[in-house]
Amino acid sequence: MRFYFIGPLIAVVLVVRVVLFRRRRQRRTQDQARQNPDAVQPGRPRSSRLTTGGRFRGGRAVFGDVGIIAGREIRERVKGRLFRVGTLIILAAVAAAIVIPKLHSSNSGPTVQKVGVVGSLALDLRQVVAQTGSRIGDSVRFTPEPSVAAAKAGLRSGTVYLAIVDGNEVLLNEPASQSSSPADPTFVQDVADLLGVLNAYRSAGLTKAQATQVSGARPVPVHTLKAGSKPTANGTSVFGVILLFVMLTQYDTWILIGVMQEKSSRVVEVLLATVRPIQLLGGKVLGIGLVALGQATLIVGFALILAAAVGSDLLHGSAPLVLVCQLLWLVLGYAFYCWVYAAGGSTAERQDQVQTLAFPLSIPILVGYIFSLTVAGSGNADLLYKILAYLPPTAPFCMPVLVSLHLVTWWEFVGSVLITLAATVGMAFFAARIYGRALLRTGGRVRIRDLFRHAH
Repeated sequence: MRFYFIGPLIAVVLVVRVVLFRRRRQRRTQDQARQNPDAVQPGRPRSSRLTTGGRFRGGRAVFGDVGIIAGREIRERVKGRLFRVGTLIILAAVAAAIVIPKLHSSNSGPTVQKVGVVGSLALDLRQVVAQTGSRIGDSVRFTPEPSVAAAKAGLRSGTVYLAIVDGNEVLLNEPASQSSSPADPTFVQDVADLLGVLNAYRSAGLTKAQATQVSGARPVPVHTLKAGSKPTANGTSVFGVILLFVMLTQYDTWILIGVMQEKSSRVVEVLLATVRPIQLLGGKVLGIGLVALGQATLIVGFALILAAAVGSDLLHGSAPLVLVCQLLWLVLGYAFYCWVYAAGGSTAERQDQVQTLAFPLSIPILVGYIFSLTVAGSGNADLLYKILAYLPPTAPFCMPVLVSLHLVTWWEFVGSVLITLAATVGMAFFAARIYGRALLRTGGRVRIRDLFRHAH
């Protein structure tokens, strides 16, 4: 009877040996894959090299090989110390630009707004105007004026900052937006809005038409005795132009250097054995573009949240619209320039060649940046600047400044966007041809005319 157990025991031993052998083989295969991820596994398709170890299967399911390459670019950029330190520096600069002016305004105490009153102003209206000032941190001091002429004299001498005439008009010596004006522009606008609503109530009475008339109430006119200079862009627009310049040059330079390094190290030859050139180029620009969009969204969101938390007026008015516009044009500007820099990087093979390429490629960026800073500071947008706002190389800088100066209509803005999108598509096809033909050419700098001369 004891011999009956010999057969099952041998079978169990054989099964255990087979299982252990298979496990050792799988471990040996995984170790080889980790040591040489570019090696082709037996029985696996060539394109599976990029998915060794199952690390990028999610990207392959969604975007294919382009998604795999994009994921690789995202990890390389996000894990870099330069990216993390640069993001912290930018966030610190944004925080300083928002918090420091608020601290100075808080330490200076409430501003006294001297309001001259011409004619009658009911007591309840005076209380509402005073509450309007206290809500924005201003104290209000009323001064009766016997006539409009006396109020104008008080405005010129500075004894009063603004005058309310019969509750129907606000009078200033110069626009409140000017730095030399003592009147608080927010207080002036709030008072004008308030008087407009009260006049609508008064004219509507207590009928059903009151709601309709109040909803369409317009602020009372604000007249100035002295014409002011042209309005200038707010600080948000200037900061946005600077941030746009820094981010565009940074991410485009990443593409330029990254393509050159892959070509010089011959890594691109291994990659091109698996994917097509357009897939490799698309994955690279997509990955770096997503990093750029994520960093810009983080900065804009941080600025909005911090400004709301500290009660800063830096982002009041049209500033949020300008920020959104800057974010949109960052995406459009990167979408246009990434193809240009990728094609330029494919023609270079050494670091010195990249340096000679970087300056001519960045000339349109420098032109748009310098012009935009000048126009944002002066408020004087001439015909040349308005033309630059429709040219794809300079539109990312010029169009947001025109938006902040209220010098562009919505259809002009949309027209500039459509022109840039069309130019981006054309540039993508052109850059893909250069990239595919120049990437495997080694032994020196590749000239564009040589690529097309020997295309056939």
